[in-house]
Amino acid sequence: MRAVDIILKKRNGKELTKEEIDFLIEGYTAGNIPDYQVSSFLMSVYFKGMTEEETAHLTNAMVQSGDQIDLSKIEGIKVDKHSTGGVGDKTSLIIGPLVASVGIPVAKMSGRGLGHTGGTVDKLEAIEGFQVELTTQQFIDNVNEHKIAIVGQSGNLTPADKKLYALRDVTGTVDSIPLIASSIMSKKIASGSNAIVLDVKFGSGAFMKTLDDARKLANAMVGIGNKLGRQTIAIITDMGQPLGHEIGNANEVKEAIDVLSGKGDHDLTEVCLTLAGNMAVLGGAYDTFEEAYAGLTDVLKSGKAVEKMRDFVVSQGGNGNQITSPETLPQAAYHIEIKAEAEGNVEAIDAESVGIAAMLLGAGRKTKEDAIDYAVGITLLKKVGDTVAKGDTLAIFHANAEDIAVAEKTLKDAYTFTDKEVPAPELIHDIIK
Repeated sequence: MRAVDIILKKRNGKELTKEEIDFLIEGYTAGNIPDYQVSSFLMSVYFKGMTEEETAHLTNAMVQSGDQIDLSKIEGIKVDKHSTGGVGDKTSLIIGPLVASVGIPVAKMSGRGLGHTGGTVDKLEAIEGFQVELTTQQFIDNVNEHKIAIVGQSGNLTPADKKLYALRDVTGTVDSIPLIASSIMSKKIASGSNAIVLDVKFGSGAFMKTLDDARKLANAMVGIGNKLGRQTIAIITDMGQPLGHEIGNANEVKEAIDVLSGKGDHDLTEVCLTLAGNMAVLGGAYDTFEEAYAGLTDVLKSGKAVEKMRDFVVSQGGNGNQITSPETLPQAAYHIEIKAEAEGNVEAIDAESVGIAAMLLGAGRKTKEDAIDYAVGITLLKKVGDTVAKGDTLAIFHANAEDIAVAEKTLKDAYTFTDKEVPAPELIHDIIK
């Protein structure tokens, strides 16, 4: 078998076999097939696509390239959740404790943020003492005892995906549905859960900009999961504006605590209940989604979910008092009101620009090596559909430097106004099984 023959076959639009895909991925991971040949293969996939069968084979080849987490010693059905990323997306901070509150084990590996999107691990590290690195035994023990553990991603999961992603980044092949789907799903499957709920976002703050593209990606990932023996559901959600009102690490922890206490923003709460409800059904806590939604709503009102959050934080070395008293989380030195220079109804908010403004304040990273400031961030006071008068406060910047001019301009430019009435955007667009 030769790499060039596999490239020619895919270039000509023919379906590759499992053996051909395995040969290519194993050879590339081992360093036996050079970058230039795999670059040609990736471009062929970009233009010719892949069948559902091929995409599943590619995913499995990447899973087999490295370590796989064995969660068999954790009792119960392990349900994982993955978001394709967005601005103000603190859903993992909420869903994890909420689902754990009804006895579903949450054994989750999460990443750090880069660019305009935040990472769950960074947000948790805003809590004093919280440890994102646990031994395998600690991880298993924590989930069995507390029903939840969230840690940073393992260094040797899916090494083939890491190599392929780096190559895609410099060869113009990032935005290919089969390549995106196999990259995401390889990490989820290698992480060892029995079932997966996917939050596929679209809009200005998401990787997928249109509903059509989000639906294609969701269908591809659900197809992979089900073919590889994981019951998988995808929920397509809106990221045309930031989710909730807070952007920034400590800010988002505070907002998560509000939701878990039953006092959160309605939109954020609805998205979290939809995701958590589907997880709870897959995990066997409820028979139907309607029962799960109602039951989890009661859990939020009861205070049980925020108590589980505190329990989880303490179990990983964190200061549980910061969950009880969120005002003790990191605080910025300056709280600066950003005033509207126009009037009208908010027609749109470019979520990516809001994320960039938060990054400029220090809440995110431009490169992987950058340090982040847990205390800084943005509180959005005006969202899509709200009426704004000139001089109203659009947002509050929480900053540790007085020079915020570039971030302020970026935030203001994110807003679009109209004199027409604007309905609140739809949050849940589709559920794919």
